[in-house]
Amino acid sequence: MSTRSPLIGDAGAILLIIVATVLLRLTSFVPAVVDTDEGLYLVQAREWLNGGWPLVAAWDMHPIGAPAMFALAFLAFGVSVESVRLLGMICVAATGCALYGAARAAGAPRRVGMGAAVIYAALSVLLGGLCTNTEILIAPFVAATMALAIRGAAQAVGPAPRAPGWASLVAMGLLIGCALVVKQVVVPEGSLAFLILVLPALLRGVLPWRRAALMALAYAGLCAFPFILAGFVYWTQGWLDQYLDGSLMAPFRYSLERIEGPEAARRIGAAALQLGLAFAAALVAVLAWRPRWAPGPIVLLTGAAVVWFAIASAAIAGPGFFFAHYFLLWLPPLALLASIGAWWIAQALARPERARIAFLAVVGVIAAQAWLVEATGRLERGPGLMHPDPVRLVSARVAEAAGPGGDAFIANYHPSVYVISGARLSTRFPFPAHLTGVFEDLSDTNTEAELVRVLASRPRVIVVDRGWMHTMRPAAAAQVMAAVEQGYDLFATVAEYRGPVEIYRAR
Repeated sequence: MSTRSPLIGDAGAILLIIVATVLLRLTSFVPAVVDTDEGLYLVQAREWLNGGWPLVAAWDMHPIGAPAMFALAFLAFGVSVESVRLLGMICVAATGCALYGAARAAGAPRRVGMGAAVIYAALSVLLGGLCTNTEILIAPFVAATMALAIRGAAQAVGPAPRAPGWASLVAMGLLIGCALVVKQVVVPEGSLAFLILVLPALLRGVLPWRRAALMALAYAGLCAFPFILAGFVYWTQGWLDQYLDGSLMAPFRYSLERIEGPEAARRIGAAALQLGLAFAAALVAVLAWRPRWAPGPIVLLTGAAVVWFAIASAAIAGPGFFFAHYFLLWLPPLALLASIGAWWIAQALARPERARIAFLAVVGVIAAQAWLVEATGRLERGPGLMHPDPVRLVSARVAEAAGPGGDAFIANYHPSVYVISGARLSTRFPFPAHLTGVFEDLSDTNTEAELVRVLASRPRVIVVDRGWMHTMRPAAAAQVMAAVEQGYDLFATVAEYRGPVEIYRAR
């Protein structure tokens, strides 16, 4: 009989999760850009450290949580793309540990939690998750909240039912509150977590309804506290209107626009196909699920993950655009379900003494399939690995053309070039889609007038991506090219896979 302490087993599992995350996400340090959204948070964080606050010096349609986390990474590791990719790796490892905690809180076998963590880390390299996007940043907060909620549910349905305590509620509220400052899309998942925490105790009669109502009010206040606190700080600086515009009104305006149904179905299908083996294993878990009043650990964990996945799907659909990185919200509950499915497959196909090896094999196949999809794309195009990275080449040319302290205007290319090149901003709208693209109406600022102002100010450098001209409004493209023709010379051209990127320098 083994006398090993459970804490030693948990420590070993967490160490394995960290090592697996590092190995699976090593390629994140190769490309300068995976998803262009990351570049906006890079710019906001750099400006913040230089005294220019997010939404004021650099505008976005999200709250300030992402640039805050990026700024902390810059302070810890230096101002670079690699610093935020390390932040992403830390967040993925933390999410894996939280999924492991959720499985253990339900009473599931240790291997189920470890499998979920490894599968999550592997899946996280897909759908734009190789970079440090908002969905990667919020995942550890949401997963930790769900782990606490599942722990409360397990205590309520156990042989000695107990009501959830205030300590768990406070921790959950603050965790979701921190995630809300990154992106409001966590509202449905935060609401679900509270329901998982209190509903079993209510149904078992160990939590009075009056106390549940008080807990609901306290939870709502705790969730809102970080957002309100940040708003208060902005108010003291006289910037409350900018804070509310970028954090609340712009996301609301964004949610009013939607893509057509067939295009949405195409994007959903494409995302699901990339996660094919994980979905297949998750389907096994769902088919094996037998809900009952006094569920065992696997049944409880499966039920929580199924509902979590459904709510995450609603959160993905909410904004109405179904961009690839939105589907990263699927990954934590999907990883849990896939690991549970792998457990059932191992139990069915292998003798008890071989079940662990069979489980590891199934998890390994799921993780390898996801990683190989990313590795194939990395080798096929090879930016930064097999070939020079166009974004870094463009950045080097921009730095050369702008000179020390020079400003730049990136008309329709990656905003991360501002940070990599060290060029100053020429506008508070560094994300091209918000100024020259189709999302120019999200801010309460007249972006057409802002574009006129920027071009009249004659920034030292203008960057135009010929392969992305279709992302610009026709009128904006005409304005930019007219300004280039009248006052700029072509300084350099860099080949991108979709066409040339042109760097113009003022005459």
